[in-house]
Amino acid sequence: MKQYCDILKNTKKIAVYGISHDPSRTSREIAEYFVRNGFEVVGVNPSISDANGIKVYPNLRDIPFEVDVVDVFRRSEFIPELIDDVIAIKPKALWLQQGIRNDEAVKPVIDAGIETVQDTCIAVMNSLCKANHK
Repeated sequence: MKQYCDILKNTKKIAVYGISHDPSRTSREIAEYFVRNGFEVVGVNPSISDANGIKVYPNLRDIPFEVDVVDVFRRSEFIPELIDDVIAIKPKALWLQQGIRNDEAVKPVIDAGIETVQDTCIAVMNSLCKANHK
């Protein structure tokens, strides 16, 4: 758990990869959770440009500033598609949401020195880490 807390306490900017326009989707709920908790959040989705006031970019390389964490909401089999972009933008961490895991695909990210979390809900960990820091 310390790894998660270390990542989150040093995070200010989060890119939510796979953010949805649908407010009932988990990707959107978690993006809005982080906005409410003082993080700067952008989305990545080639199909939309805005999600309730959250700026959305077509891909990671289009984000005009550095992000600390790329939080991914894509099925495990699609993870290989984003690896080159993750390595190119060099976030502090790649975070694959609960239920998403692809050990083979993330190996180059780990080899590039980018911390990687798989199959773990970032919002749950943020809540637990905040509780542990009180």
